[in-house]
This record gives sequence, structure tokens and C-alpha cells, in this order.
Amino acid sequence: MGAAADREGMPVPAMVQPGNTPEELRAALVRLAPESVPTFDAERAEALRSARESVSAAPMRRFTGQWAIQVAIERFPERAARLRELEARAAEVEDVEEARAITSEIGAILDVARAQASIGQEPGTA
Repeated sequence: MGAAADREGMPVPAMVQPGNTPEELRAALVRLAPESVPTFDAERAEALRSARESVSAAPMRRFTGQWAIQVAIERFPERAARLRELEARAAEVEDVEEARAITSEIGAILDVARAQASIGQEPGTA
């Protein structure tokens, strides 16, 4: 996947944010982060079970929303790598100020991805 993006901040070529349907999100994950597909499939099955039990679409909406954000992150390899670095550092950091800075940067990445996932456009990159 490292060669997928030639320029910093650019999405994987020809990869636009997919629609927020399980099928489109799964197809995007197959291309962007195939290692995530088993988790996606398991969580989808659980969300479907929960939706049927509760006779509510809410579990599926939560599921697709969560995975749309993940796809939005993975579309930008540098952003995905930075998020993984920050998460790893957050698990080890002991300094409160550094922890706050890490949390702030993670939040900014998630905010941009959330915006891209909800509107399917490119409001900016983090």
C-alpha cells in the first residue's frame, strides 16, 4: 500500500469515498486495508443480529458510520500511518502535555475523516 499514494496528502488514486453501504465499504476495504476485512465481516454480522433482535436500524447505522470513517482514514495512506503512530505512542506516553497533544492530533484526524465519511467529499486532509 505504500506505493498507492504518490504525493503526500493525496488519496489512493481513483479511490473516492464510497457510499455508506456495507457492500461499498467492504469493497473499499478489500482494496485499501484487506487485513481489516475479517473484523468488518464479524462486526457486520453482529450489527445485523443486533438490528434484527431490536427491530431497529440503529445498529447498522452505527456500524456503517464507524466503517465509513475507517475507510476515509485509509484512503490517505500518510494519514492512516500517522494515526497508527499516534495510537501506539498514546499507549506508552507518561507526560500529560504530550498525551494532550497526541489526543488533540488524533481528534483532528478523526474530525476530518468523519466529515469526509458523512458528505463523501474532500473538505481537507489531516
